[in-house]
Amino acid sequence: MSRVAHVPTAAIAAALDRVGGRLKRIRTQRRMTLTAVADATGISKSTLSRLETGQRRPTLELLLALSHAYRVPLDELVGAPPEGDPRLRLSPGRVKGRTVIPLTREPGGVQAWKIVVPADKTMPELRTHDGREWIYVMSGRLRLLLGDEDLTLGPGEVAVFDTSEPHWFGSDGAGPVEILSIFGRPGERMTIRTEP
Repeated sequence: MSRVAHVPTAAIAAALDRVGGRLKRIRTQRRMTLTAVADATGISKSTLSRLETGQRRPTLELLLALSHAYRVPLDELVGAPPEGDPRLRLSPGRVKGRTVIPLTREPGGVQAWKIVVPADKTMPELRTHDGREWIYVMSGRLRLLLGDEDLTLGPGEVAVFDTSEPHWFGSDGAGPVEILSIFGRPGERMTIRTEP
């Protein structure tokens, strides 16, 4: 005999009522206009506007198109509550030869990753982008190029910098490096508390 979990209708209605605000917040964080989203999805601007204001209930077809345009998983787009197990299902990825494990699930906002940099990732490729990054070295030795500075950080050391300044980080060549990285877009602040 199969068991089907019963979800209260009021809970579903409440979750759907919050979707409009989430859609607008994600679009704003992506710095996209209604016109740009309409062009990317084929959904009319008036429909998008009604979805964001809650005047129209989202359908699966509309949400899938928006999920693709915003590059956000569907359950995060609608703010689906986690069911049962509170553990994050970490899915490691590969970015420029590094192993990157996301530690946050919310779209936009402050993002956190565990990054493993192989020993052979020593060739600098400086880049810039909007935001602010916080890096904590867990193991190994990290080489950080930041503007004209060339720094080496060991376990337990932290660097915080504006990512609009040319930067790169990798191994110092002696071995792999494991770091925690927290990245915030412009206008978002991290609060660091220390003992007095």
